[in-house]
Amino acid sequence: MSFLRSATVLAASLMLALAAQATPKIVKKVPPEFPAEASKKGITTGVVKAKLVIDADGKVSDVEILEAEPKRVFDRAVKAALMEWKFEAGEKGTHEVKLVFKNED
Repeated sequence: MSFLRSATVLAASLMLALAAQATPKIVKKVPPEFPAEASKKGITTGVVKAKLVIDADGKVSDVEILEAEPKRVFDRAVKAALMEWKFEAGEKGTHEVKLVFKNED
């Protein structure tokens, strides 16, 4: 039983270490603009979850929209903004972000 407990603790520790390592440090964050088309359609809020591909030099080389509500309203603004983000240089990897839109004008 103690071997199983040790293996579980080791696995949990390893997952925590990997999770801590997997979060790249943001050096430059550009907020997305609220699309004028959304305002014209009366859309005031939205949420977009995206996956970024980060090169070893910290630049974002690709953005994939994973989820969006409402669909296809904020995608272009999110992609344009996230392509401008910069991360601390390190290993090439991916990172997921969730952006919340709220227009109170």
